Amino acid sequence: MKKAVSFILAMAMVVSLGACTYSKPAESTAEPAAEATVEETAEEATEEEAAAEETTEKVAEEAAAETEAPEETAEEATEAAEGTVTETGAGKGIDGDVVVEVTADATTIYSVEVIEQNETEGIGTVAVEMLPPAIVEANSIMVDGISGATVTSDAIKAGVLEALTKAGIDPAPFQVAPEAGDAAEKAAETLECDVVIVGAGGAGLTAAVRAHQEGASVIVVEKMPMVGGNSLKASGGMNAAGTKFQAEQGITDSGVQEFIEDTMNGGHQLNDIDLVTTMAENSAEAIDWLDSIGAPLPKVAATGGTTHKYLHSPEDGSPVGSYLVAKLNAVVEENEIPVMLNTTATEILMADGAACGIMAEDAKTVYTINAGAVIIAAGGFGSNFEMMTSYDESLANAVTTNHPGATGDGILMAEAVGAATVDMEQIQLHPTVYQETSVLVSEKMRSLGSILVNQEGKRFTNDLATRDAVSAAELQQTGGYAYIIFDQNLVDQNKSAQQYIDLGMASTGATYEELAANMGLEGEAIDAFVETMATWNAAVAAGVDEEFGRDNGMDADLSTAPFYAIKIAPGIHHTMGGIKINTNTEVISTEGEVIPGLFAAGETTGGVHGGNRIGGNAVCDFVVFGRIAGLNAAAYAMGAEEALAPAA
Repeated sequence: MKKAVSFILAMAMVVSLGACTYSKPAESTAEPAAEATVEETAEEATEEEAAAEETTEKVAEEAAAETEAPEETAEEATEAAEGTVTETGAGKGIDGDVVVEVTADATTIYSVEVIEQNETEGIGTVAVEMLPPAIVEANSIMVDGISGATVTSDAIKAGVLEALTKAGIDPAPFQVAPEAGDAAEKAAETLECDVVIVGAGGAGLTAAVRAHQEGASVIVVEKMPMVGGNSLKASGGMNAAGTKFQAEQGITDSGVQEFIEDTMNGGHQLNDIDLVTTMAENSAEAIDWLDSIGAPLPKVAATGGTTHKYLHSPEDGSPVGSYLVAKLNAVVEENEIPVMLNTTATEILMADGAACGIMAEDAKTVYTINAGAVIIAAGGFGSNFEMMTSYDESLANAVTTNHPGATGDGILMAEAVGAATVDMEQIQLHPTVYQETSVLVSEKMRSLGSILVNQEGKRFTNDLATRDAVSAAELQQTGGYAYIIFDQNLVDQNKSAQQYIDLGMASTGATYEELAANMGLEGEAIDAFVETMATWNAAVAAGVDEEFGRDNGMDADLSTAPFYAIKIAPGIHHTMGGIKINTNTEVISTEGEVIPGLFAAGETTGGVHGGNRIGGNAVCDFVVFGRIAGLNAAAYAMGAEEALAPAA
């Protein structure tokens, strides 16, 4: 974050030429100057280098002052807090307790420090860093939590409340919401770059790395306080065909053509066949590219809605989304690509019919970011209920697995400059969502052998049919819910399974009978459950599911105690519709023409998944089309007359 701030301060020295004054070179340079951040002459570079050095020294002095400030503040606090009480408290986090140490008296909270936590890196840890000083500054527990890290935020607040109570301090004065201050007029800054990217999720980070590899200067704008977006919630894997990892494991029946057919069938033939073909044909190279940046996905399994083994995941069983976001973000940080967090893009700037930058703002500043090309990678709209219910009113009371920033901003901005959309009414329910906290139970659980049973203790569908089919079958069961059943062998293979247990989502039992009782089943339902498990284990041994025709995810039975069950039901998961693009990721207008300089990738686009997305295809989508967008946006910004071929 400090790198991004320093970059913004340094870029403020650039003389503004007004909105959309980026000059595209007449010819593409054979060897792009990777170190240049803006187009400049040698003389201008010399002058700006001196200015930048002066600015850097100033920034360093300010940073040093900021570094010293907390120590001074701590001393002052200690002096002011003589006779106060220091106590600890804890709140339930994502993975165990979050323990805080609080120093306070009856009127003032002097310090809050998280002294023990095991929260998700890049999500919960953001709240750990940002929330304690906010509580101290506001002298209130009732500050806003960190968006996207609600569980950790609530845990910190609960810990502070417990600490105050243990210290014998009445918490009531600190449970009053802080008064909103007068809104100060925002400053204005103008920044310049080759490529500006809206959104720092999987597609945005992928595009940023790929554009940088082509020598383009890049700025990424992200409205959330953290990178990752919905990609952080992907826990299964990435579908890909014809990969070296498939070959190493002797998988020869899961090629590009099968991948295309399964994706089209899963999407009910509503998909754009050209986009699907591009995704499938570039998927193996995308796997190799991830390997080249230190993010290999060597494990291969089947996934729901397919008959083949395409799903690639990390060797250690980590959730694929947080794994890839961490790896991509590491490359971004290593190459000092600026990511402006807590900064919302508000408008796409246009000149002569071409995109030439964006407007964006944070709490203190309005930015004009002039760029040679714009990439929209702002995600879908699975947390915008007003937008979703305008297409399907039945979703009004559904839970959603989407992060709070998935509100369709990028789609709306693109529409405002004439972009077409496609498949907006196609909104997917995921069948295995823990309703109490909206946590998605990964499809990978079923790929590794888990099954679904109803309140009567019986299976009721092909557990690995397409998501829409399984969701519809669940809603027809008693109560509209089901249980996902797994064993210790599966837990040992999949870190996500252990996390679900740690979160208190699972019932457990040393025997099938004990598990059934702990699930709340009674009488005949317990007997039926025991019989269901015996029948399933026999089906795995025979390699044939005579009940429902399941033909994948049957490599291991469910016979290793202890046994587990999670109560689940369908929840909103993915919005298949979005901005219309071609295979070069160029945005298409309502007139059917390319909008020059405007590109899009990831869930913000439509057409790839049709009427239903297959598990594992979202990650493939954002890596393949993120790479293409980064490559082509860089080429366009640096002088190419036409977008390059899709293969990247």
